[in-house]
Amino acid sequence: MLKNQTVQPISSAGGVAESEPPMGEIGGIYEVGIGTRDSDSMLAYWEQFGYHAIERGSLGAEQAETLYGVRSQLSSIRLHHQDCDHGLIRVMVWDQPLNEGLGLCQMRTLGNRWGAILTEDVLGIANHAELAKAEGQEIYFSGPMWDVIYNTDQKFQPFASQPRGVRELMLIRPQTRQFLFQRYNYQLPDYGQINPSAPLLSSQFTHVGIIIQDDSNQVLNFYDQVLGLLRFNEEEWVSTYEETLSGREIFQIGPGEKYYTANFDDPRSSNQDLQKVRSGRLKVVRYPEVLPVEDLHELSRPGSLGFSLYTYLVRDIDDYYRRVDQSSAQKLTPVMVNEFGERSFSFIAPDRYFWTLVEKPKKNFES
Repeated sequence: MLKNQTVQPISSAGGVAESEPPMGEIGGIYEVGIGTRDSDSMLAYWEQFGYHAIERGSLGAEQAETLYGVRSQLSSIRLHHQDCDHGLIRVMVWDQPLNEGLGLCQMRTLGNRWGAILTEDVLGIANHAELAKAEGQEIYFSGPMWDVIYNTDQKFQPFASQPRGVRELMLIRPQTRQFLFQRYNYQLPDYGQINPSAPLLSSQFTHVGIIIQDDSNQVLNFYDQVLGLLRFNEEEWVSTYEETLSGREIFQIGPGEKYYTANFDDPRSSNQDLQKVRSGRLKVVRYPEVLPVEDLHELSRPGSLGFSLYTYLVRDIDDYYRRVDQSSAQKLTPVMVNEFGERSFSFIAPDRYFWTLVEKPKKNFES
């Protein structure tokens, strides 16, 4: 979300992205990797949000260990969402998973991962969550809660003017960690492309999140200075317990506590013109080092079930290998062919999150 920015109201709450411009050296978040034992139920779930399987591939145990650090046979399925070039899903079926993953753990954890999706019916999704809970399914949800994202410089008067903001639902299941948000009285045309045929009227992942602790702020430099992402806001946004009702509930801060947020965008996006802002964002939530935060990195890396990997699509994999190799990232793998036949490599970023970069053939970068 774009806190404290000014936006002009538009009558429609939805929106379909314009044709994609050619990708530069790196795009927005390409995939969310989700580990599972049961691909059928995973595919059925994500079909409700407008995804569909389009590519399948596999790696032997030795190859998977080289690229992902997991000695287990791997079968993967890539889920697309309409014609989007980002916000996709990679379902990763491990023959021998390392662990059960993050499960229903709450947000105040290092190693946490989640993804946000735009919808035109957040209440309808909340209905599913309530019925699932009533049936005894493992599920945690909160909301839909109202949040004012933009500073409109106008005083809102109930029943006299139109509010601009979102209804946001936090939805956590054993292998999925989502935020679903619905806009009211504003539009960002390239920030989420809703599939009108999806039963739950949803977009691709518009942004994903990670949680860090680093008072020096040096870890943030990796994402813009090494990976070349567009840093949306020069200064981190500060959220305090006293000022943010939704933030205190979602990110579990108490009186006197706070957290910070920095956003890193697809370079095709804009940090000047809101109407040109694109989805594919990486949202970094930073807790001060003084706050106690549980460390669960080992439960959110490849081989874990649930949300366990993010990938970026890049034009020149060899150039990016040199960039990452010369940074403070660790455990670089060799560049090798992944389960989909693409040149790829993995590494541990300075914040200890596991990443994989993927190179597509040149034809995929042409307009």
